[in-house]
Amino acid sequence: MLDILAGKYLLAGPASEELGRKICHKTGRELLESEFKVFPDGETKVTIRRKVSDCDVLIVQSTYPPVDRHLIQLFFAAHHLSQEGARVTAIIPYLAYSRQDKEFLPGEVVSIGVVAHLLRSAGVRRVVTVDIHSAEAMAHFSFPIFSVSAIPYLATYFKENKLVENPIVVAPDFGASKRSEVFSRLVGGQMVQLSKKRDRVTGEVKIASSKVSLEGRDAVIVDDIISTGGTVSEAASLLYKKGARNVIACCTHPLMVDGAEEKLRAAGVKNIVGTNTVASKYSFVDVSDAIVSHLKTIDE
Repeated sequence: MLDILAGKYLLAGPASEELGRKICHKTGRELLESEFKVFPDGETKVTIRRKVSDCDVLIVQSTYPPVDRHLIQLFFAAHHLSQEGARVTAIIPYLAYSRQDKEFLPGEVVSIGVVAHLLRSAGVRRVVTVDIHSAEAMAHFSFPIFSVSAIPYLATYFKENKLVENPIVVAPDFGASKRSEVFSRLVGGQMVQLSKKRDRVTGEVKIASSKVSLEGRDAVIVDDIISTGGTVSEAASLLYKKGARNVIACCTHPLMVDGAEEKLRAAGVKNIVGTNTVASKYSFVDVSDAIVSHLKTIDE
């Protein structure tokens, strides 16, 4: 017999169990008991052990690799809860497919638009994410979406742990410049922007030189995502050629796939600092306070 609940609750998905529990504790919600199972053939089964009706439910589920499995778990859970009468807010700390926000080459599917459509079809009323790759991605959502920033929390971590001294903060491309500028102000460093060109067919990345001298300085490369590490490793190699003493990589979402750590270490990157939007050994910074602070502004 399922208990029928009315109130405010939280479901922590398998991709974000620890982060979900932190948010649950800080918001004073009740944690919903659930089970996420993957069968040998790859199919996913989701069971939510309590029946909810006329209540608010937060689902916390990041969508780092395996991306599609984590997405389908989110879709299934959201659909079930909305069908039961719950008002569902999806907290998606790392929102996959946000880099596919336009048709870069003829015939390419604008994937984030499809994800937005599926979330709405599954009954999600609102999305909260962290450092979404681009503002353009949010334009594909026909319902409220908000991206909170982890940059102040990353900057605090750097200052408290004294990771750099008199740093140069480096934006590896134009897209990272705003985050890097905020980070540099918070840690008291100088910001420079490099120029990146990516071959849309091969995926090859080339980083152009900066005129700023880094002789004897620590450099911090700040970006939203480190995926395969190609951009950051190219940037690190260039910075060492410019005289940098140490190079540290800093990001919100440490996906670190396809041998990324080996590339970064080979390029001389000393440390890799990320947040717990992605559960990994690089997740040194907790973003639960950033998410909870936003939730307090919309809590009814």
